[in-house]
Amino acid sequence: MQPLSSLLTKPIIASSSWLITPNVGLMVWTFVVFGISLYILIKAVFPRIRDALDDRRRSIDESIDAAEHLRAEADQILAEYRERLKEARAQSEEILQRARQTGESHEHEARDRAQEILAEAAKRAERDIDAATKRALDDIRREVADLTIMATEKVTRKTLDDSDQRRLVEEALSELDFSGLSSGAQSN
Repeated sequence: MQPLSSLLTKPIIASSSWLITPNVGLMVWTFVVFGISLYILIKAVFPRIRDALDDRRRSIDESIDAAEHLRAEADQILAEYRERLKEARAQSEEILQRARQTGESHEHEARDRAQEILAEAAKRAERDIDAATKRALDDIRREVADLTIMATEKVTRKTLDDSDQRRLVEEALSELDFSGLSSGAQSN
């Protein structure tokens, strides 16, 4: 490589001088061609470029507006969804609470109904026992009356008429104490 100072001291080649030497005619033609090119660019090309850029800017603005609108709608839908979800959860909690209350009330009603049925069954059983006791006492009274009549006939050796039989039976029954039988049956 040559040092820089040797390049500066060497003479410039004559073939490259047309670039450095000013030529007025070439300059004029260059300005004319440049002016025509600039005029064509300004009148034909730049408006199309500007229109294309404006269209692109408008479409980008519309896209941005549409995206902002969609985002606002999405935010609104999301808020509605969250509100509905909150309402659904509240409703499900309310339904569960009502179901629990209904279950508890049915359970209490079933218990109360079972207690009523048991109480009715106990009363019915008590009435049946009382009726059976009464029937048994009546049977015993009849038996005692029959036995008393038979014993009286054997003792007196005669047949008694109905009024005598009744009087003797009532006397015998009044002497007997049936209250002990009925209270003993009720305690069983």
